[in-house]
Amino acid sequence: MVRILLVEDDEHIRRSLARGLTEQGASVVAVGTAVEGIRSVSADQPDVVVLDLGLPDLDGSDVLALIRASSDLPVVIATARDTERDVIRLLDAGADDYLVKPFSAAQAMARIRAVLRRVGATPDADPRVVVGDLVIDPSRRLATLADRPLDLNRKEFDLLLALASRPGEVLSKRQLLAEVWQQPWGGADRTVDVHLSWLRRKLGETAAEPRYLHSVRGVGVTLAEPGSR
Repeated sequence: MVRILLVEDDEHIRRSLARGLTEQGASVVAVGTAVEGIRSVSADQPDVVVLDLGLPDLDGSDVLALIRASSDLPVVIATARDTERDVIRLLDAGADDYLVKPFSAAQAMARIRAVLRRVGATPDADPRVVVGDLVIDPSRRLATLADRPLDLNRKEFDLLLALASRPGEVLSKRQLLAEVWQQPWGGADRTVDVHLSWLRRKLGETAAEPRYLHSVRGVGVTLAEPGSR
């Protein structure tokens, strides 16, 4: 099992990402300050650190420098800072990878696995996402419902994975466009609607009688285990 130290000051993001990574099969320690993060590196001995830059007590780049001064512990930067200059600066300073918000827990977990493979550490983590009878294996790009394979195209699979990685959380169409279609500044909401319609049909449900996919009017959509809503 991968042991992840998540250092993120935004409580909502911290809780959501920690939950998503846990559902991906990881063991997560989540803290909100640089001081707590530095202390946890020693106390909890994680396999990898997911590090935000905008911390309240110390910039994440300084935390990276402190970690690098004494350890080769893999560090994945997770931040809204997306300029090429920032990316290059942090990678040159010793970061192993760089995630730009927003991103899904599934994407973060895939990056973490890739980093651990590169450094030769491969903890036995189950990559599957399980919600009720729905099982999604990102590494094999395979989804099954009640042990029956689902015939999904690439975007349908990515959309299902993005929603299933955060079960019960309502995601806006803008978030889904950013994560699945890489359109962070908006796009055609109709694109999301059409793919949701296709997914519902393949999951054996409708918008009027949902089982897994639930629309929240004016907010977005959520995937939840049947009977939990």
